[in-house]
Amino acid sequence: MKLKPNIAVSESGFVFNPATGESFTLNPIGAEIIAKIHEGLDYSEISEWVKKEYTTDEATFERDFNDFVGQLKINGLFEKSKNEEKA
Repeated sequence: MKLKPNIAVSESGFVFNPATGESFTLNPIGAEIIAKIHEGLDYSEISEWVKKEYTTDEATFERDFNDFVGQLKINGLFEKSKNEEKA
């Protein structure tokens, strides 16, 4: 999971995709998760961090995280993995 290199993300949660001209505003938790993804943390590292920082359980985190990442993918903010390129 890696953001495309041209995606601009501000500390306040403003996301801009210069390829499409689209912009998005994230809530504070979404902005923190994007920062963790940008740092290269994987799913399990982000999960542990969120569960330590916020009151949530694994099932809730998994559902919300998958929804969030799904929206990022739909909006073309992630690089395709090698497996997706072959498909």
